[in-house]
Amino acid sequence: MKIVQAASEVVPFAKTGGLADVVGALPLALERLGQEIIIVMPEYKQVKNSKIKVNKLKQDISYATLGENIKVYFIRNDAYFNREGLYGDKTGDYKDNLERFSYYCRRTLELLKEINFKPDIIHLHDWQASLIPVYLKTHYLNDQFYKDTRTLLTIHNIGYQGLFPKEEFPKLGLDWSLFNIEGLEFYQKINLLKAGIEFSDIINTVSPTYSHQIQTKEFGFGLEGLLTKRKDAIFGILNGVDYSIWNPQTDKFIIKNYSLKNWEDKYKNKEDLQKFCNLPVKKDICLFGIVSRLAEQKGFDILTEAIDVISKLGLELVILGTGDLRYHEILLAVAKKYPKVISLHLRFDDPLAHKIYAGSDIFMMPSKYEPCGLGQLISLKYGTIPLVFKTGGLADTVNKDNGFVFDKYDKEELIKTIKRAIETFKDKNKWQVLVKRAMQYDFSWEVSAQRYIQLYERMLKA
Repeated sequence: MKIVQAASEVVPFAKTGGLADVVGALPLALERLGQEIIIVMPEYKQVKNSKIKVNKLKQDISYATLGENIKVYFIRNDAYFNREGLYGDKTGDYKDNLERFSYYCRRTLELLKEINFKPDIIHLHDWQASLIPVYLKTHYLNDQFYKDTRTLLTIHNIGYQGLFPKEEFPKLGLDWSLFNIEGLEFYQKINLLKAGIEFSDIINTVSPTYSHQIQTKEFGFGLEGLLTKRKDAIFGILNGVDYSIWNPQTDKFIIKNYSLKNWEDKYKNKEDLQKFCNLPVKKDICLFGIVSRLAEQKGFDILTEAIDVISKLGLELVILGTGDLRYHEILLAVAKKYPKVISLHLRFDDPLAHKIYAGSDIFMMPSKYEPCGLGQLISLKYGTIPLVFKTGGLADTVNKDNGFVFDKYDKEELIKTIKRAIETFKDKNKWQVLVKRAMQYDFSWEVSAQRYIQLYERMLKA
């Protein structure tokens, strides 16, 4: 199959979040399975600063190569994309984001014709690429080049929808008849993600549970009615982990590599993490790790409510991340109060993240909602047992066989589950079985890519 991946950010060229990781890894796995892939993204300033060689194709198009032969095409428009941020700056979102990403979508479809890449599938990601199926079914409706092309929209986080004032609608170059409840209109605003959901052939999310959750009022962010209407076209496929980066056998950031065969060497990494974080070096104390954005969505509301009690449970806790100022302030105060219990690192620090995955006994992810989650998948590979709230991708990947799960979202249940985890840790035989089992799970991208291929084939047969 000929497949186009259309996304606003891709590792290693430009990144703000997990979307970039997915679109950087999935095409490589698809190529290994024999598919013909190209990627199209905007040419941001970050792209120009990346260390990968970029070649010029024409005045406004350049390209680089990933994997064996995946061409990554960059759409250049300096007025739109030659900026420090991808979507905004410290003052907020860029005011012209509607124009920026509608331009990207239109230029992507023009480019495919110019390079004569006739796609079977255009796989688009999130609201930034969601106008592609709209233009296909309006401007290109009778174009023979796209006659057999099918579109798949992946929703990475339905909380981000691309909302704009109604008055900007003419900038899209679409007929006003499309600004209605069955088109792009959403409470008298333009909603680009809604457009993608309405016009794409198939929709998927990044975990099976999340595909059902977004059809409910609690998690649908206002789009649950539309999604329920299209429920037969909605699927869920878990994201994968790039084990060339996240693997305790080969990880260059940890003090001692280990695998199932020498899993006990994990404790050399625990000792190293305790020393690095100025915590008491004790093998028998349960060490919890968190690598996260410090936000309510990630569970920091109930975690900070419970933090005083947690700090007295006879554990150690290492936290790495940045986020909302109020959580910074609460955690700074508690880390000062309990310096031998909590080690706080308010920054992005990739080497330390690797040390936390390898050196912790338990990886904590009490997220209120989590479309897929990557931390719990990585932690399993490192034999670090996840503790999670039962939601989204966390519910699909963590259970009593490989972790600790609570299903009522409040501080009492979180505390109770932490206590249960500590008690299990004290039983060395139980703990050894749990660690060894965790390390045997396979969440590689090849598994996820196989499922995407099945979905692509289903679309082409339909």
